[in-house]
Amino acid sequence: MSAVVEVVVVVPKFLYHFIVGDDLVVAIVMVLALAATGVTVANGINAWWLVPPLAVVMTGVSLWRRGVAN
Repeated sequence: MSAVVEVVVVVPKFLYHFIVGDDLVVAIVMVLALAATGVTVANGINAWWLVPPLAVVMTGVSLWRRGVAN
C-alpha cells in the first residue's frame, strides 16, 4: 500500500477514535455545545463558559452509563 493511501485510510480512523472515542452521545453533545457557543458568540453573547461545565457533566454521564461511577 502506498504512503498516500495509508494516510488517507489512517487519518480518518484516528480522527473518529479521537473525537468519538467510546461514547457517541458524549461526542454529539460536545459538538452541539461547541456549535451553540459559536452561534451565541457570533450574536454578541459571551458564552465561553458553556462548554466546560457540559464537558464535566458529560464525563460523569459517560462514567455512570458505563457503570464505573457506581
